[in-house]
Amino acid sequence: MSPRRITVLGECVADAFTEPADTANELALRVLPGGGPANTAVSLARLGTPARFLARLSGDVFGRLFRTRLEASGVDLSYAVAAAEPSTLAVAELDERGQAAFSFHAQNTADWQWTAEELARVDLSETACVHTGSLALVQQPGAAVVEDFLAAAAPHTTISIDPNVRPLLVDPDIYRARLAHWCALADVLRLSEDDLALLLPDTPPEKACDSWHAAGARLVVITRGAEGALASLDGERIQVPAVATRVVDTVGAGDSFTAGLLHHLGTRGFLGGRLKGLDLAAVAEACVFATRVAALTCAVPGPNPPWQSELTQP
Repeated sequence: MSPRRITVLGECVADAFTEPADTANELALRVLPGGGPANTAVSLARLGTPARFLARLSGDVFGRLFRTRLEASGVDLSYAVAAAEPSTLAVAELDERGQAAFSFHAQNTADWQWTAEELARVDLSETACVHTGSLALVQQPGAAVVEDFLAAAAPHTTISIDPNVRPLLVDPDIYRARLAHWCALADVLRLSEDDLALLLPDTPPEKACDSWHAAGARLVVITRGAEGALASLDGERIQVPAVATRVVDTVGAGDSFTAGLLHHLGTRGFLGGRLKGLDLAAVAEACVFATRVAALTCAVPGPNPPWQSELTQP
């Protein structure tokens, strides 16, 4: 079955990675187009799912970089807003494990300025799933508009949310205060073990899943890096191992996992409603596929998810 469209809403971020400079007292930056929702849209399109990205794209140098990457990956930008505000910038430092610590420059940038009028014109009639999360759900003034958009879409499409907590930019209490409401809207909740530690400190993953199911989310997936993923469908759980790979960095791995999960569910006809007919075996297959997508993303620098052809290579 050919997958129906997935519409992704959220931010683009210019990921600036620190590199040694040739001259003392200087720091070189290598800028790659990123942002969690943008990475997910790119990954979906490269996997072969028709992906539309709802973004507010600045006309600055970074905004042009975002647009080039999205279009080259086959992402539909027909509803992207040409924004007057500047792009969001994040400066990243990688540790010895390839994990990034970000500092954000995001005050009054384009991504958070959504208006009800901008989203009201979006046609979701051919959309099977709406995916969002990260900063778009918590950064005002646009966050409330995004929540209203999800609430309007929920009766007709599958809703997928990735909180992607950014504690250096937004107090985790803000995420905690909204999470139950997001679960009431969401069919799929995907988050990392780092997100779990920030949202529910010292809480076993299984107990966290049960609380999010009680709030309304049917499928909860917690990705755990080298430990794989825990998936919980209405309280039934399965552990999926990670794929062994040589890690260059982990930037965009969670976003690619989400794309792989949604792509696999979409190709098997589970998206478009409340995950009707989905069972734990199908969840396991989708998670196994998603871990392969994430592993290939970890094997290259920056948020550069694989194309569908790369998954068929031995």
